[in-house]
Amino acid sequence: MTEVSDDLGVLRSSIGGPVFGPDDTGYDEARSIWNGDIDHRPAGIARCLSPGDVGSALGFARDRELEVSVRGGGHAFSGTAVSEGGLMIDLSAMNGTSVESETAMARVGGGATMADLDAATQAHGLAVTGGVISHTGVGGLTLGGGMGWLTHLAGLSIDNLASAEVVLADGSVVRASDDEHPDLFWAIRGGGGNFGVVTEFEYRLHPVGPEVNLGLFFWSLDDGADALRLCREFIPTLPTRSGSLIAAGMCAPPEPFVPEQYRGVPGHALIVAGFSSAAEHAAAVAPIRDAVPPLFEFVTPIPYAGLQQMLDGAAPWGILGYEKALDLVDLTDEVIAVLVEHAPRKSSPLSFMPIFRLDGAFASVGENDTAFGGARTPHYVCNIAGVADTPELLAADRAWTRSIWEALRPLASNQGGYVNFMAEPDENRVRASYGPTKYDRLAAVKAHYDPGNTFHLNANIRPA
Repeated sequence: MTEVSDDLGVLRSSIGGPVFGPDDTGYDEARSIWNGDIDHRPAGIARCLSPGDVGSALGFARDRELEVSVRGGGHAFSGTAVSEGGLMIDLSAMNGTSVESETAMARVGGGATMADLDAATQAHGLAVTGGVISHTGVGGLTLGGGMGWLTHLAGLSIDNLASAEVVLADGSVVRASDDEHPDLFWAIRGGGGNFGVVTEFEYRLHPVGPEVNLGLFFWSLDDGADALRLCREFIPTLPTRSGSLIAAGMCAPPEPFVPEQYRGVPGHALIVAGFSSAAEHAAAVAPIRDAVPPLFEFVTPIPYAGLQQMLDGAAPWGILGYEKALDLVDLTDEVIAVLVEHAPRKSSPLSFMPIFRLDGAFASVGENDTAFGGARTPHYVCNIAGVADTPELLAADRAWTRSIWEALRPLASNQGGYVNFMAEPDENRVRASYGPTKYDRLAAVKAHYDPGNTFHLNANIRPA
């Protein structure tokens, strides 16, 4: 690493952004990412300002046989944004967003967060599907698929991607779309960061906000089975302009809208977002309280940007995290029994199981139209997130996460699960996620655009 650090002057002279070595002021801040459990020390960090900078950084790494990692938002549980002893290509300064309200299109830099994108699009009452935590990076989220509050209404992030600017392993810059490099465009829509560094995304937007409607319903652990069965029956009936999230095993947050006696109490929550009128939202959520009365509820108008930021407190920057996930055709009684049995066994109050329903516009996209790893038929993605503020609590809830995943595996429709929820990507799980036909097609695209597997710190597709 010392030899590389001594040579970083060459890189500094070839890019417009700053370069950090281990002895430089700002190095520790530059290498920090969301998951505080990751403590990797790259030999150098290139904070790029342009596609040309990215190409120069890739050339520097190639000449010195350095492993390459790419940091967008730095939000992945896996920590693959930071290579140990390699070169980190940091896109965080490439976070600009421009919106054309007349055509409902947006261009956003590869280092932007969802908060950056939402701020720009909501100025025009527009939005695109993008997670449930506002400091999630647009790049990593989109390349793996990108689900969130708008999935039911608008599909995944990749279903709204019109084009992307990509820096390839050899440093060349291409634009991928239906008309240009269509094979690459297909692959980056779900195939992750395997094919190049995406420095700009272009999205189709939808009229959403600036004010939307929220309904949060919380039940005790004792009512867990009844509450989750209610979710199973209720969620598929939601109107088109709505979205939902089940937060199984979560602790009620210490927020003013939570009655004091319930703050910190573990239980199960259903969060429903409505993107039409308050009256339609009220009618949509009315059956919930009649079927299984919650401990408390919170129904209110909320800015769309506020909805996107609502769960940020459950995942603060620098927290320690570990996750696993799998796909479920339905919340069967067997699945619910597993969730109810394991929910009380967590150790950290921050750990929980966010469960996403993928249907509506998501299911209107063809199975092979994108490289998304998972079926395009309606189903659930069950994420099991161990989140803690001490190593001891994380160790306990890492075991908790694994135990739930193992118990759910025999009930899963896709044991590989969503590639963005792989804290420990391995070849078998990646292959399982995509299935043999889609994986082989991705491997062929990989062989064309990255035959040397430069971009392998991810849910890796090996070149055919």
